Amino acid sequence: MAEITAGMVKELREATGLGMMDCKKALVDTNGDFKAAEELLRIKSGAKASKASSRVAAEGVISSFVTPDGKIGAVVEVNCETDFVAKNDDFIAFANSVAQTVAKNNPSDIDALANMTISGGSGTVEDARKALVMKLGENMTVRRFSRFETSGKLATYLHGSKIGVLLDFAGEDTLGKDLAMHIAASKPKSVDASGVSAEEVATERRIAIEKAKEAGKPEAMLEKIAEGSVQKFLKDVTLLGQVFVKAADGKQTVEQLLKSQNATVKTFQMFIVGEGIEKVVVDYAAEVAAISKG
Repeated sequence: MAEITAGMVKELREATGLGMMDCKKALVDTNGDFKAAEELLRIKSGAKASKASSRVAAEGVISSFVTPDGKIGAVVEVNCETDFVAKNDDFIAFANSVAQTVAKNNPSDIDALANMTISGGSGTVEDARKALVMKLGENMTVRRFSRFETSGKLATYLHGSKIGVLLDFAGEDTLGKDLAMHIAASKPKSVDASGVSAEEVATERRIAIEKAKEAGKPEAMLEKIAEGSVQKFLKDVTLLGQVFVKAADGKQTVEQLLKSQNATVKTFQMFIVGEGIEKVVVDYAAEVAAISKG
C-alpha cells in the first residue's frame, strides 16, 4: 500500500475543501491515487448532498456584493439547517462567493447559477455546495438571488446576516445607506402603489367595508370609508408612503425626504432568511421520552 503523507492529505484538502479525515480515508481507499481520491470525494459529497436534500433548510444568511464601480450588485439567500452552521466561516465565505458570482456573471436562474464557476474558486457553485454539505453535514441550498445593474447608484445594507437590502437610487451615498436601513426596518412591499397587487388592494377594500358594516355605518359611506382604509394601507406598505425611520419630526415621509434632497429611488430588493419556509418544530423531550419507553 502506498504511503499516505500529511502533505498528500493537505493537498487533497485544499483541492476539495473537505475535512482532513475524509481526505485521508479517500487516499487510503484509492491507494494514494490523488485523482482517484478527488473523484471519490466528489462522488461521496454528491451522495451526501443528495441524502441531505430532503431536510428542511430554513436558517442561513443573506449576502451581498457590489462591484468596485458601484454599478452592479447582487443580494443572495443561502440556507442551511441550523443557526450554528449559519455562523460557520466556511458557510459565510460560500455565500459571499455566490453573491460575487451572481453580480459578475448574471445568471438567468438558480440552475444556471449552479453550473457557473464560483467566484474565487475553480469548480462550479454546485461543486462547492456539495463539498460544503459533505464537510459540515447539513443540507444547504442557494434559495434565491437578485441582481441590479444601474446607471445611478447602488446601496446595500445587511442587518446582521438575516436581513439584506439592495437599493437602486440616485442621490448622496449617505442617503442611500439610510434608505436601505429604513427598508430593512420598515419592510415595505414596493417603492410605490404600482407595486402592490390588485388582489391585496381588493382584500383591504373588502375588509374595510365589512368592518364598516359591522360598526353600523350607513351604506352611502361604505365606499368612502373603504377608500380611506386602502390609502392608509398603501402608505403603510410602500416605501414612498412610509414615515422615514430617522425623521427628525417623526412625520416626514420617504417621498418628502427624497424631494428635499432631489433624489429618487428606482427599485429595491429585500430578503429575509427563511421567509416563507415552513420550519419543522422538533420536540426533543418527547423524542427522548419515546426512546426511553422503547
